[in-house]
Amino acid sequence: MNPVSPLSGRGMITPNRIDEDDSESMMDLEVPQGNDMTFRAIVVGLGVGVILCMTNIYFGLQTGWVSMMSLQSALLGFAIFRFIPRILPTLMMTPFTPQENVILQTTAVATGTMPLAAGLVGIIPALEMMKMDVDGRPPIVLDYGHLVMWCLAVAFFGVFLASPLRRQVIVKEKLVFPSGTATAQLIALLHKIPPPSQSLKPSGGTYKRLPRSSAETDEESSRESDARAKNHQDEQAMGGSGWRALGWSFAASGAMTVLSFLFPVLFSIPIFDIFSIPFGTSLAAGWLWYFTPSLSYVGQGIIMGFPVTVSMNAGMLVGWAVLSPLSKHLGWAPGPVGSTTNGARGWILWVALAIMIAESIISLLPITLDHLNRWISHYRQRSARPGVFRPASPEDRTRDDYFDPVPEEDDPEHEPPERLVPGSWVWWGLGGSGILGVVLVWMVFGADGIHPWATAVGLILASILSLIGVRALGETDLNPVSGIGKISQLLFAVLQPGNVVANVIAGGVAEAGAQQAGDLMQDLKTGHLLKASPRSQFYGQMIGSLASVFVSTAGYKFYTSVYTIPGPQFAVPSAGIWLNLARLLNNGHLPDHVVPFMIAFGAFFALASAAKSFRSSLQSPQLDRMVSYLPSGIAFAIGFLNAPSFSLARLIGGYIAYRTAKASGTGETPLFAIVVASGFVLGEGVLSIATLTLTSAGFGALSCFGCAIHGGGYCAGTCA
Repeated sequence: MNPVSPLSGRGMITPNRIDEDDSESMMDLEVPQGNDMTFRAIVVGLGVGVILCMTNIYFGLQTGWVSMMSLQSALLGFAIFRFIPRILPTLMMTPFTPQENVILQTTAVATGTMPLAAGLVGIIPALEMMKMDVDGRPPIVLDYGHLVMWCLAVAFFGVFLASPLRRQVIVKEKLVFPSGTATAQLIALLHKIPPPSQSLKPSGGTYKRLPRSSAETDEESSRESDARAKNHQDEQAMGGSGWRALGWSFAASGAMTVLSFLFPVLFSIPIFDIFSIPFGTSLAAGWLWYFTPSLSYVGQGIIMGFPVTVSMNAGMLVGWAVLSPLSKHLGWAPGPVGSTTNGARGWILWVALAIMIAESIISLLPITLDHLNRWISHYRQRSARPGVFRPASPEDRTRDDYFDPVPEEDDPEHEPPERLVPGSWVWWGLGGSGILGVVLVWMVFGADGIHPWATAVGLILASILSLIGVRALGETDLNPVSGIGKISQLLFAVLQPGNVVANVIAGGVAEAGAQQAGDLMQDLKTGHLLKASPRSQFYGQMIGSLASVFVSTAGYKFYTSVYTIPGPQFAVPSAGIWLNLARLLNNGHLPDHVVPFMIAFGAFFALASAAKSFRSSLQSPQLDRMVSYLPSGIAFAIGFLNAPSFSLARLIGGYIAYRTAKASGTGETPLFAIVVASGFVLGEGVLSIATLTLTSAGFGALSCFGCAIHGGGYCAGTCA
């Protein structure tokens, strides 16, 4: 599951609104002749990717938050090459080019996102959480060798899936892919080259522009003026002050991580217990209400943006301040509040699941209908094309003067064949990776797991649904992989009923292909704008994916050998979602009195999602404004899944993003704030590796002072 991964592009550098004529002129730039597939770019990309991989395992197991971190990859890679000349001057005999940076961040993203693609923060922990009395079989705990085989089974299918989609959605239709475009603009800024132009309006073909009114011209001039002002601010941000801010924010977050390891109460401050003193109880120990002053989660809030963090905290208040006490006091969830089986946490998890399924499925409908309309329209145009079935009419010629879809015989591809991925590679790769996946999944889980034909169906489903996911990502920056995984689970409840293992694995296989294809498509968009070789990016994706199979597996096994998962430090909320849905579909058991709440919240967010999906058709400004205030269902549900402390820290970051955006005068989070946020996220992610190593070596907290207050909170489990 990747509930907030697509949000990594929100609040970042938003592509400037450039005239379509200007964006078309970018296609006439000369293709760079230099070799962008260099040894140094791959090596540094793998190094950055390992850092991102371990960071994503840490945050994914803790809160379910996983990001592709393409911006951070390009930023960190460029920073490394700024300092390499001081250590290894021979590696910098030639300048580090923007195209090399594209290959670097492509390799890093492929390496860093494997924990999600392979389900190491979702389905694998879910299989380890199974119980004999509930699921009819004991937990499945894979050793290192079998886990490597599983990762190999899902590592490459999405890579081959992305390549054939590039020509259609990036070259022909010119979909925006906001995060990919933002990364291209950042790389251009870092390397001090003109920023690539990209219209926010997707183009399905060529057309003649009608005369524009003076009001449209004034609005365009205002947008261009804002864009120039923002570019000037970004250039200043990436001067010496920007790099110093990145270093200081990284150091501050890392120092806070080490201090919280030595003094756990710093990561679990029971500030809300002041409200429970009259009642003789502890909100921290009894209800999981404490505050975590984590700079990394503040950084995540800056990256997510204010609206998303507000939705998340609204969900947190409803879930943990209303529904959790209600289910506990009425006896619907009699166990400890933090229990995911018979406690309030497990009870509200079902409500979150209903919200996520409702919004995911409804959000897929508009893009599905759009696909059908495009297909029908294309079929009708082919049937009615002059010279094929009937002669041209005057109406046809008039229409074609203003809009003429790109004919199939006209190839808009400007890359020479030697820089493209051959079609034979794609088809052989899809077939080979599909067969490899089916065989390896069968070898890992055996006859009691998922049938080979069922794995093949999951891969086919991933291929179909990835078309929808990639298009949604290109237009909105949101890849509905959660909905894709849930749809697969619903389907396999019919195809292979009564098998929880098969249900979880099938959902994971479908989600992996769609998620990987979407993330890699963002990279291909970045490369397209900066004229990097698609074939070199393909190599980088393959190398990064292969390396991450072993890195991700080692990292996951390291964490599970040191910490109790799920446990106080790592609740693994994504695993609970996967396992509970599989149990529901196969056993049909729900906690007491949770069904009315699931229906009510699911219906509300289904309507909210439908309203937002068809917002463009609203004629009333008042209704449009009301719809804009509706919360994000996925973010709202994540507020249920995570303990309140994580949502509160993200809200602080979201408010910082709001204030800095307002102060900048552009309405967008300035690059300087994004740089600081990146330092915060990377600081805790990197130093968490050090604390993990110390814990495995037998070192612990220096002092558990404060963890016993009113029975303790988060740190009570740490110091137990």
